[in-house]
Amino acid sequence: MPESRDTQRRSVLSADNSLMVGKLLVIAALMFGFGYALVPVYKAICSALGINILSVSERLVTGTAPKAANSQVDTSRTITVEFDANARGVWDFKPAVQSVKVHPGEMVTVMYEFKNIQNRTMAAQAIPSYAPMQAMAHFNKVECFCFSEYLMKAGESKSWPVVFYIDKKLPKDVSTITLSYTFFEVGGKVPAAPQAAAQSELKPRS
Repeated sequence: MPESRDTQRRSVLSADNSLMVGKLLVIAALMFGFGYALVPVYKAICSALGINILSVSERLVTGTAPKAANSQVDTSRTITVEFDANARGVWDFKPAVQSVKVHPGEMVTVMYEFKNIQNRTMAAQAIPSYAPMQAMAHFNKVECFCFSEYLMKAGESKSWPVVFYIDKKLPKDVSTITLSYTFFEVGGKVPAAPQAAAQSELKPRS
């Protein structure tokens, strides 16, 4: 009797397991079919709406997506921007290029190069000026080294970007803008020159 009951239990468990496996297989098949059916449905919806998301995604992945045109750029007009550099001190300061031609609304980056050729550390800052003066209100700097003050070691070199764009509201009679920077030493924050320090130490104390 005990063996007969064990056999029956095993048979029931085996039947239940088989039923569960069958249900899982059916569910898996339905899920696969549903996912497969979504592709043509998705394409049909995109086609009806006039959107080709699949091809756009493919271009983005492969890096072949076309660049959108910047509607803020006025390509019908060209402005010449000239660059100037002045240094009130013993150092080298100059723009990497003398001039560029840009369209109003176009973002442009120009580099300026600086080198402290003194034998001491110095603190310096640049101030910009514009010609003609009415261009100042329409010359927009996104990034500029003139925003900060710098502590430059002896012989240290730096390259700084100026990122700017010209407002489309610039007066029509302005076709050339000169951007000039003057680099000056900031007083009160500069260590004394080595020679001066040595001479001060040799002076007799009173």
